[in-house]
Amino acid sequence: MSFSFKPLFKLLVDRDMTAEDLRKALGFSFSTMAKMKKGEYVSLEVLDKICNYLHCNLSDVLKHVPDNKQY
Repeated sequence: MSFSFKPLFKLLVDRDMTAEDLRKALGFSFSTMAKMKKGEYVSLEVLDKICNYLHCNLSDVLKHVPDNKQY
């Protein structure tokens, strides 16, 4: 199972912001932003801060990308 932050980066473009603007505004480390760009794990605290700052829902920031496993 993996996740994509493409919705977040699209939202930033729509709001005329860069990932660096968001990083600075919320005080995130460079590694946190790098993890999001790679679709890697970030904490719920980070996601909460993003949603509060951008006044959006989690679904506006993160998208689940199902793997191809069948159960």
